Amino acid sequence: MRDYKIYLILGITIIFFIGILPLINPVGEKRFCCEKTTEGAWCMDVKEESQCATGANLNVPVPTPCQATSYCKLGWCYDSQQGTCMPNVPQKLCSANQGTWSSGSEAPPQCSLGCCTLGDQAAFVTQVTCKRMSALYGIETDFSTEFSNELECIASVTSEDKGACVFEKEYEKTCQFLTQRECATLGTSEQNVEFHKGILCSAEELGTNCGPTKKTTCVEGKDGVYFVDSCGNVANIYDADKEKDKDYWKRVYDADESCNPGSSNAGSAKCGNCDYYSGSNCKPYQRSVDGVRPNLGENICRDLACDYQGTRYDHGETWCVSNTNKGKNIPGSEYFRFVCYDSEITVEPCDAFRQSICVEENDNGFSYARCSANLWRDCIAQDNQLDCENTDKRDCRWMAHDKEDNGDLIFACVPKFSPGFDFWGSTEDVETVSEGEGICAISNTECVSTFTKGLTGGKWECQSNCGCCLNDDEHEGCDGDEWASNKVNLCNALGDCGNKINYIGNKGYPNRTVITRDGKVTSK
Repeated sequence: MRDYKIYLILGITIIFFIGILPLINPVGEKRFCCEKTTEGAWCMDVKEESQCATGANLNVPVPTPCQATSYCKLGWCYDSQQGTCMPNVPQKLCSANQGTWSSGSEAPPQCSLGCCTLGDQAAFVTQVTCKRMSALYGIETDFSTEFSNELECIASVTSEDKGACVFEKEYEKTCQFLTQRECATLGTSEQNVEFHKGILCSAEELGTNCGPTKKTTCVEGKDGVYFVDSCGNVANIYDADKEKDKDYWKRVYDADESCNPGSSNAGSAKCGNCDYYSGSNCKPYQRSVDGVRPNLGENICRDLACDYQGTRYDHGETWCVSNTNKGKNIPGSEYFRFVCYDSEITVEPCDAFRQSICVEENDNGFSYARCSANLWRDCIAQDNQLDCENTDKRDCRWMAHDKEDNGDLIFACVPKFSPGFDFWGSTEDVETVSEGEGICAISNTECVSTFTKGLTGGKWECQSNCGCCLNDDEHEGCDGDEWASNKVNLCNALGDCGNKINYIGNKGYPNRTVITRDGKVTSK
């Protein structure tokens, strides 16, 4: 018995020393508890007493850990104005902030959390905070302590689980397919309301007046065709093979459990598992559009693709189209962006006079198009290839249009997509008309060739500038075909300049005058 007491006393002594060990500083290290440091921190252990702030309302620094003092003891701090609670707050700090401090590890009663319902939202807060929030939103306070955590609280008002909401109406057991929250709301006006998550109203075991039918419907926000029960509730995805399947009319089937999942099922007479991203959506059946009639109901998965001039474009594809096949960037030509959406094609014109052009890209067979600004205006001002072909700033190309005497090519920076001009504008459009004339005039050129002829007759023989004249019945020695072609190309590149055909194939007006030696003037 004596030995037992000795061991008991020894055990208590060991526990005591273990309990006070955290309060004892290591040998040789002296620390002080500052109620407030010179840097503004509260209840801090420091090495030097000089690190502690002094003042009339502050306790004198003591050579002991702060957790051993009364004023720095940790506890709960409750803000009665905000309704908030904070654990592990020093008593002095709580008092300095007009809070109510209490010791112990358990939260005081005023810190108890509950579910605060705010319309269709909820928050897990104290009752005081709930009152403040309700006043802020101008609604009555709805505070409940029946929920033990925040998840249960939020789920009570935001549950979107759907199922059969069974209730009695006019002495008959009926049903609506609702969310759990909607069903709970219905319980305020109907009798004996029960919610059955994931169950359809047509389930036999519910014993309601709702049963299977052959009718189908399209549901807003969903892709597929759905069965409808005799009470008008949406059931599972339409599957002609499951018309009389009791389990298919009992519980909710996901799309991946339904017929032919992962496919568009476009035009299927038996399956309504449409997939918008695969190119189909539920639509009322139209014989002229859909072809095959559904076995049941009046709705079908319609193919959302489009056909344009014999080419199939999937739903969502966009592509570029011009209003002519006579050539690119000719007078009157314009760019258009075509859009395939829900099996219909819409046309979006780019800016007139080719001030924007259509750019098309292709990603694994799926085309994307956009109208992009035609940055052509400062092309002719660029005098080197690097600046000319800087696609970040302009849409230009570096084009050879002439040769030096030594054969070196002469280049010019011209628009990659030649713009259009309102050259037919009225007198009120002087600025627009003159802009086109001024740009086209850049390509004007003059070249004089000299010829000689023998005393005995014969043809005129070119002697100088033979690279800019053309041979005919009376002249020879000319080599101007390339020169003329380059000048025409330069003229055409600048815009609606030169003698071009327009977008419907009509030729332009004559614009080249030739004066022969005998003084005759001809237009070509």
